[in-house]
Amino acid sequence: MRWLAQLSPEIRQYMLVTGNYWAFTLTDGALRMLVVLYFHGLGYRPLEIAMLFIFYEIFGVITNLIGGWLGARLGLNRTMNIGLSIQIVALGMLLVPSALLTVPWVMAAQALSGIAKDLNKMSAKSSIKLLVPSDAQGQLFKWVAILTGSKNALKGAGFFLGGALLSVLGFKGAVLGMALALLLVWISSLISLRKDLGKAKSKPKFKEIFSKSRAINYLSAARMFLFGSRDVWFVVALPVYLASEFGWDHWTVGGFLAIWIIGYGLVQGFAPRLTGKSSGKVPDGRHAFGWATALGVIPVFIAGAFTFQWHVQETLLGGLLIFGVLFAINSSLHSYLIVSYAGEDGVSLDVGFYYMANAMGRLIGTVLSGWLFQDYGLALCLWVSAGFIFLTALISIGLPKHSIPAR
Repeated sequence: MRWLAQLSPEIRQYMLVTGNYWAFTLTDGALRMLVVLYFHGLGYRPLEIAMLFIFYEIFGVITNLIGGWLGARLGLNRTMNIGLSIQIVALGMLLVPSALLTVPWVMAAQALSGIAKDLNKMSAKSSIKLLVPSDAQGQLFKWVAILTGSKNALKGAGFFLGGALLSVLGFKGAVLGMALALLLVWISSLISLRKDLGKAKSKPKFKEIFSKSRAINYLSAARMFLFGSRDVWFVVALPVYLASEFGWDHWTVGGFLAIWIIGYGLVQGFAPRLTGKSSGKVPDGRHAFGWATALGVIPVFIAGAFTFQWHVQETLLGGLLIFGVLFAINSSLHSYLIVSYAGEDGVSLDVGFYYMANAMGRLIGTVLSGWLFQDYGLALCLWVSAGFIFLTALISIGLPKHSIPAR
């Protein structure tokens, strides 16, 4: 432990924040897989299963909007710990007798889990801004990329963990094991996390959650359409299509998507090298526009293959892999820009507003994914995805064309 004591306080806090985020993300991914597999075993259709998570997304929108304000008033240590405790409660709700494990009850548990997830994410992303010197933008991009990329890789690993725990321990045993592990993380966080982290010097008023700079407003709008473009075909349409048209069984679909998410997370971690950091540059609005434009080509190409029935399976799977790489770079770039644009004092206000837009995009994408696929098919989902991405690119034109100092 001597090497740990030799590290700077900022790096030790970063490691603690990242460790909290990792532990939470593993349980979040595993919980989603547990719920999917459990209700699939009860005979629920994929669209019905997807709708179990609708409150998860709705409360994500609300939590990010209010959570940033709470973080500025209470401190990010408290909002992170509140998020961990709420996730423990959500897991505990699933330990009731099977007869009480109804759809409304599970939806309520998922609502709490959505609140917990976005409190935790907002706190972790905001904390990095405060642990990196304002003149070290390259280091800031690197730390944000590592945190974001590792989160998504671990979310994919959580899918595997959920399936493994379900096989070994059963549904109740798996949930109990995750709740106990998260309880230990929560206790450690209460003891170790810096008490004044992210607390604004002056108490921000509630109306200030809407008082944003032009750069943050533009970036938030771009983020909303970016994540809507992914989820409009990824959440419901893609897994159902893989199962119904390709004949893949449930484990093959889940495993493929888990590997996709892990790869997506790994690419996010390397995003700084891919966007110019190695040459001493950090990204700006021009990079956001260029990478979004490149991403928009992929769903157009896949949708065209569907329209003309040209090597559909190969195009879909290959296009999905390329889409994952480009989407990961876009997402990581956005995650750096919001932390860079956010003000030092009350940073969580800006980050929370931005992730509210992120959650709104996921919500829009989730609802459209089920509706459009059910009534019109995967091809239209892809065309809508392309339209959302080109809106992202168009909005990105309004972003600053150079790094801007923190407000």
